[in-house]
Amino acid sequence: MLVIGIDAAMTRTDARRRIRLAVREAVAMWLDIDSVSVQSESGHAPRLLVAGRAAWLSISHDDGISLAAIGLHGPVGIDVMRVQEIDDWHAVATDYLGPQVAQSLAACPAGQRPLALAQAWTAREAGLKCLGRELSEWDGVALHCDLHAMKMPQDFAAMLATIPHCTD
Repeated sequence: MLVIGIDAAMTRTDARRRIRLAVREAVAMWLDIDSVSVQSESGHAPRLLVAGRAAWLSISHDDGISLAAIGLHGPVGIDVMRVQEIDDWHAVATDYLGPQVAQSLAACPAGQRPLALAQAWTAREAGLKCLGRELSEWDGVALHCDLHAMKMPQDFAAMLATIPHCTD
């Protein structure tokens, strides 16, 4: 995972450009190669090309931070969200995270709810990205991904999703 701080006033286009440059530079340095590029097509997740071979790339932005997850051996998904009060949290949770998560959040003490909502949201969105699905309203379909909470500054939550590996 790659984390970069960005100016909170930076446009989304500039944030995308900056994280993609950072990804290219980091992967080139890690693998000691020159041929790393990020391909973008409107409406599709970016693709990472490493020495002509496709790798997985997932990117997420929120105020002042950009994250990238790089999967050389399988799909990845990443999401970051600022922890904050959301007035219509119950409707958002019901519509996008499902009735069980909405119920769990309703039972959560009010002071802990913003963090719990951010964790649930980033888990869902990272899982969707890992599986190549777009954000959509709750459909009841389970996402079979391994989720890893990322250590972040106090006012952010982030999750990394990977595909479980089978063992023989």
